[in-house]
Amino acid sequence: MRRLRMGLIGGGPGAFIGPVHRIAATLDNDIELVAGAFSRAPEKSRQAGKAYGVAPERSYPSWAALIEQERVRPDGIDFLTIATPNDTHLPIARAALAAGIAVMSDKPPTATLAQSLELADAVRGAERPYALSYTYSGYPLVRHARALIAAGGIGTVRKVMVEYLQGWLAAPIERAGNKQAEWRTDAGKSGVGGAIGDIGVHAFHLAEFVTGLPVEAINADLAAIVPGRALDDDCSVLLRFTGGARGVLLASQIAIGEANGLTLRVYGDKAAIAWRQETPNQLLVHHLSGRTEILTAGGAGLLPAASAVTRLPAGHPEGYLEAFANLYRDFGRRLRGKPAPDLPGIEEGIRSMRFIEQAVAASRDERGWVPLEPAREFA
Repeated sequence: MRRLRMGLIGGGPGAFIGPVHRIAATLDNDIELVAGAFSRAPEKSRQAGKAYGVAPERSYPSWAALIEQERVRPDGIDFLTIATPNDTHLPIARAALAAGIAVMSDKPPTATLAQSLELADAVRGAERPYALSYTYSGYPLVRHARALIAAGGIGTVRKVMVEYLQGWLAAPIERAGNKQAEWRTDAGKSGVGGAIGDIGVHAFHLAEFVTGLPVEAINADLAAIVPGRALDDDCSVLLRFTGGARGVLLASQIAIGEANGLTLRVYGDKAAIAWRQETPNQLLVHHLSGRTEILTAGGAGLLPAASAVTRLPAGHPEGYLEAFANLYRDFGRRLRGKPAPDLPGIEEGIRSMRFIEQAVAASRDERGWVPLEPAREFA
């Protein structure tokens, strides 16, 4: 089979997530980057295209030009990756899907819930797949934990603790020209949520993905700790899950000393699991008897869901890029008409946007506990 042809929006000079998408997508040699609109500035887009090895005529001055021209090429792109600020996600994704081009979008799907619901209509009417890059669901041991819990391996889930702590926004670096900080702290580009929308949704998705349980209600306390900041940079959210489990979600970008501290712990009535993104090749399973298992990526005892996305033997660390690549491997399967049940899509996107907006509004109005809509909103 030929390699799938990828287009990329974003990923120009100074970008972080765009190059990550490109590396992850091409890791398995099943996908090649052939086109892009890498920057709003045409010259920067051409420079980036040259660095990526993209033909000059396929380094476009805008995303609209890319879609318009790629849709009619006999060797046009099979899918488009969106790696731009949140406010641009809806128009790009909607136009690509209308042109018959599949979409892999960075999370969250859009800047607002209303936009996500509008996008859902476009996805529903499209003939091509749509997916979201909730990267941490691609780690082998995360998928092991998900399969273990689904099989009853820890019994009935009682308690869920998920935290995502960073410290890089502890000072107002957006005022000093930091490109990544500027758009994340700008409501016009990021949407209504700051830290809750940037990293809180990762924590929220991970909790639901691993436990298989939807959150039914939340009690949120969000704050903009750094003076002058319009969007939240610190979040504490209590969770209630279907079935009675309780949970706590912490998301902060002003926690000095923290780098990318995503941690998940799930406690059942028979056992518990613990996983840390900064040491992703170990999963702890604590049993009621007092015995603790330490499972390792590539090691013995992994369930098929984990083994299927493990590339290397035990002792050879796999990390963020490999997890990201697993999402692209799933996406490639979906594009070729094969099942990929663990790949996040628009349903998870609507869930995340509803979580963001409910948390922001409930915290602002001091409303206490508020319900979330049922998990399955998109058929």
